[in-house]
Amino acid sequence: MQIPVPSLSHAFTLRVELSTPMELGQGRAGTRRIIPIIGGEALGPEITGKVLNLGADWQTIFADGAAHLDTRYALETDDGALIEIVNIGTRHGPPDVLARLAAGEDVDPSDYYMRTAARLETGDERYAWVNHTLFVCAGIRRATAVEIAYYKVL
Repeated sequence: MQIPVPSLSHAFTLRVELSTPMELGQGRAGTRRIIPIIGGEALGPEITGKVLNLGADWQTIFADGAAHLDTRYALETDDGALIEIVNIGTRHGPPDVLARLAAGEDVDPSDYYMRTAARLETGDERYAWVNHTLFVCAGIRRATAVEIAYYKVL
């Protein structure tokens, strides 16, 4: 018997709207900041709906500019289901690219690395499959938003 090789299937993309970052200052591992999540949308194919105005990205920024991303937010599907999303990952790249991102510039996503692993959970039977599915994601940082493509690991 051979161990199966996982493949990916695009489930949905989120466009997440962000508020002004709140700077906590230097923490144990790096500079800490909280970025409130204030809305957005889920764009199929398997899940569509809106990102609710709650949640945040609790970031740690390391000395080299890399960011540990730790987000928690909620999605309401177009048919009324609530789905919790916890997304953990990293964003890093060359110092000049990270500086441009921090300044709010749109930067070609091939110039930096932004990847996460997500856990979704719901009590709605129509979406119970998310409770037992692993998701990996790739993202793009914008000035006041992020775009994150969610892929089911098959």
